[in-house]
Amino acid sequence: MSENCAVVGTPFGPIGVAWRDYLLTRMELSPKDFEISGEPLPAFVAEKLDAYFRDGSSPLNLPIELQGTPFQRRVWKALREIPPGRTITYSELARQLGTGARAVGGACRANPCPIVVPCHRVVAVNGLGGFSGDTSGRKLEIKRWLLRHEGDAVSRS
Repeated sequence: MSENCAVVGTPFGPIGVAWRDYLLTRMELSPKDFEISGEPLPAFVAEKLDAYFRDGSSPLNLPIELQGTPFQRRVWKALREIPPGRTITYSELARQLGTGARAVGGACRANPCPIVVPCHRVVAVNGLGGFSGDTSGRKLEIKRWLLRHEGDAVSRS
């Protein structure tokens, strides 16, 4: 079955959401070239996203099917265990997983489903770090917004 795609409005601008068989497959934070399939976003996905954008403590435990290496999938699984309002440093997460901070950063950068797989909750020892491969600009502003929305003090620095 082919992937369905829709653009969804958020408080920080539009994002692209893709799914197949009711499983999220990817999200695009800059969806200008996102090809919309015409299928409506499944209601349960729209409801979960709406709840999260109203209240940052709402869990986004949506079903996902992500393509990645076994290592990337292990990092993404660990990211989903970080609760809203909490952050962890790249080095702390690396220690938990028995790897290096750069490897964790690479897996975060490759995350095909940001927000649902909350790589925004991983920060540098001294500041925010990057977000989806961006160290300045719109994506970093989205990370700051998400952390502030979830009530994390790191975003205020």
